[in-house]
Order: sequence, then C-alpha cells, then structure tokens
Amino acid sequence: MNTSQKKIKAKDYFRNLWKYRFLLKEIVRKNVKLQYRNSVLGIFWTFLQPLMTTIVLVLVFGNIFGKSNEGIVCYPIYLLCGRLLYEFFTQSTKRAMRSIRNSASVIKKVYVPKYIYPISNVLSNFVTFVISLSVLIVVMLYYGLFTDVQLHITPYILLAFVPVIILLVLCTGIGLILSTLNVFFKDIEYLYEVFCMLIFYATPIFYTVDKLGANKIVLMGLMANPLYSIVSMFRSCVLFGEMWNWNHFLYASGFSIAMVLIGAIVFYKNQDKFILHI
Repeated sequence: MNTSQKKIKAKDYFRNLWKYRFLLKEIVRKNVKLQYRNSVLGIFWTFLQPLMTTIVLVLVFGNIFGKSNEGIVCYPIYLLCGRLLYEFFTQSTKRAMRSIRNSASVIKKVYVPKYIYPISNVLSNFVTFVISLSVLIVVMLYYGLFTDVQLHITPYILLAFVPVIILLVLCTGIGLILSTLNVFFKDIEYLYEVFCMLIFYATPIFYTVDKLGANKIVLMGLMANPLYSIVSMFRSCVLFGEMWNWNHFLYASGFSIAMVLIGAIVFYKNQDKFILHI
C-alpha cells in the first residue's frame, strides 16, 4: 500500500507541472519584469550588455586569437555565439540555485510544487536570452552588409534552435540539482562561482580548440564539457553554415537528459526536508 501511494505521489509530482502551468507563466513574466525594474534603460540592457562585453573581449583577445580566420570566419561573431550561450547557462543556473531560499517565505505559507521556483528562474532567463539573440542578428547583419567578411549563411541556420533547446534542458537539470544542494549547503554558491569561472576557460568562447595544441589531457577535459558540444553545434549552424558534428549532438543530448532525470529525482527525494532548512 505504501509503495502504491509513493508511486501515485511521484506520478502527481511530474503531472503538476502542467496543472500549474499558468502560475509558472506568471512567475516567469514577473521575473522578467523585475530583472530590470529599477533600470533606466530597462530590458534594453538585454541587448546592450552582451554587445558591450563582446566589444571588451574582442579588444582584449582579438589581437591574440582573432588574427587568423581559420576556424573562426569572423572573430566578433565567433566570440558572441559562445558568450551568449555561456551567459545563459551561468545566469539561469545561479538563479535557479538560489530560488528555493529566496522563496522561503512563500513556501512556508502557500502550497506550490517547489520545483516551480527553479524552473521558472531558468525559463525567465531563457526569455531574456532569446531577446539577447537580437544582438547576434544585428552584428551578423553589420558584418554581412558593411564589411568584406564572407559569412556562411545557409539553411542550416534554421537548426540553431536545437542546441539552444538542449542547453535549456541542461540548465533545468543542473538548476534542480543546485537548488536542492543550496538548501542544505549554503557554501555551494561560492563553490559554483569558481566552477563557472572554470567552465568559462574550459569552453572555447574566445579561443579555438587548435590553439590548445595536442595535449590529450586538456582535449579530453574539453570534450567532457557538454557546453563545448552545445556551443560548437550552435556555431556550426550560425557561423559556419554546416551541419553539426553528430558526436556533439549525441553527447550533449544524453548528458542534458541525464541531468534532468538526476535533478528531478534528487529534488523529489529531498523537497519535504526543505522546510526544515530554509
């Protein structure tokens, strides 16, 4: 009887996401509005911020990594593709990590499936990420119309949404894991900051893989990073106008799905203990 009740409870746990979809939508909308509430430029920062940081990175690393077009085509666009995806990954997972603690007062008073909070934070960041992709379009139009750079725009650009969806799934899974850990171990926030810095340098955002040489250990570590596969897929479609490497697709997809399953299980098994620690 207890086993049967547990199965029903677990089934309802996943089904509630559809039941509370309207609440999820409202929380996402509220998070997007609050993000730039006290800012003069408001949501325009979603466009301006990645553009400004890309300009800074181009000025810093352009003369070192951007001199040769081999494997790059256009260094600012190459850098921007990686920068946008990395920023979405870090921002969405960080906010998901803090979501349970930040919603402690509501969780103690009103029943809402607790996973709504980390998922809504990932989705609200996804909305701002999609808006920020407009800066990529503007930069590509500039280089395509006003410079001699030969961009490889092909129908494969229409498949660019695939690595973006894989990244969304990955962020959701990691967000669920981090939000659970953060309830019990506050230090995870500081450790994750260091981890994000490591991911930045372990993902070819401002450099190309060929710049690393033939060090097998470094290359194996790079290949183990799912963000590398996702960024590579995105660049293949947007920048190089070709089909992505299927090994990247299989690895990134499998890793992301595994993270969601692990995140859902970890969150489900620990959610009843949250109230004792927040």
